[in-house]
Amino acid sequence: MSRRIQLFCCRVEKKPRDTVLILVLCFARIHPPEFFKNKYAVDEAHYVTEISSVLASKKPAVLLTLRGVNTDSGNVSKEASFEGISQFNVNNTILHPEIAECRVIKTNMELEVLRYTNKISSEAHKEVMKAVKVGMKEYELESLFQHYCYTRGGMRHTSYTCICGSGENSSVLHYGHAGAPNDKTIEDGDLCLFDMGGEYYCYGSDITCTFPANGKFTADQRAVYEAVLKASRAVMRAVKPGVAWPDMHRLADRVHLEELTRIGILKGNVDDMVKVHLGAIFMPHGLGHLLGIDVHDVGGYPEGVERVEEPGLRSLRTARRLQQGMVLTIEPGIYFIEHLLEQALHDPAQACFINNDVLRRFRGLGGVRIEDDIAVTATGMELLTCVPRTVEEIEAFMAEGQSSAKSFHCLSSQKQ
Repeated sequence: MSRRIQLFCCRVEKKPRDTVLILVLCFARIHPPEFFKNKYAVDEAHYVTEISSVLASKKPAVLLTLRGVNTDSGNVSKEASFEGISQFNVNNTILHPEIAECRVIKTNMELEVLRYTNKISSEAHKEVMKAVKVGMKEYELESLFQHYCYTRGGMRHTSYTCICGSGENSSVLHYGHAGAPNDKTIEDGDLCLFDMGGEYYCYGSDITCTFPANGKFTADQRAVYEAVLKASRAVMRAVKPGVAWPDMHRLADRVHLEELTRIGILKGNVDDMVKVHLGAIFMPHGLGHLLGIDVHDVGGYPEGVERVEEPGLRSLRTARRLQQGMVLTIEPGIYFIEHLLEQALHDPAQACFINNDVLRRFRGLGGVRIEDDIAVTATGMELLTCVPRTVEEIEAFMAEGQSSAKSFHCLSSQKQ
């Protein structure tokens, strides 16, 4: 059996000129190249220490290295480098757009992994909905989600930092970061907006469920939730190859404005509301994004695809036309964000459409987002996410969970 000795050293400063050197010997098996050929189904495998000599023996005309800007994040991928690379003719511009385009369209095997990430993550969301109780901390539910994904699905990582906003925190689009670490106590009457997704073999999922902490929507919560659900389902019915993604955002926006008018928060002509971009006050983010190896995957704005510089639309992570094999999120939302509402109320072009007396009733509600993952098919779409979505489904599911918890508590008490 081939083995190697690894030496780890660390310097510990106890006081000036008092240094301790810790040596750790670790034995690790080194598999032969044949092992990696079989594991990854490749033609050749070599140790990285041989990279320069192996490549030189191939006498390549050019080496392609991966360097380019992620049009979603603005991050630049770091290209490979090794000792001896200067002897080769290297091109670092060709490969990135080609690899990005390969990632946009998923193979059948990739789709299978994405179906799995969604299945486990959906089940984890359902466990959270059954477990939530008034008085819990938001991070307790985050912990439960992560625990379920790992123990039941082998998902060691989440696709992104979990967003577990309750009450007014549900209007904070990227709540849950280090500055707001899911640490609020969940209160009676709160809406919970939980945006969480597990990752498996680098492939992610991205699912948001919004539900009442006490298991029962108020009339106002229900009205807003059903408005968002209506937008989600309208987009799902419209998705098919050839559809422009900005048009899907516009569709969701229009449904929101129509529903907010029906509720009474808005008044007037919806076409005129669209002209002044009123929808972006209530949904300041884009409708959805490409999903795959990154939760916001690459390839959103290839050469020739331009960003639409309008409120809301400028936040879209892609403006492409849909193609079969793309995987995206559909995540419409309506939020009551104080500074955006104040901004609209001080803009005569937008304020004329707002019924402030009714709006006042909703300003502490927070927000509602409904996010599903879908794959574009030849004639429409495949829904990958499977969680309770209608008000009736959510309330019935949460009531069942609370009933099971009570039964378990009673049995536990009898045993004691």
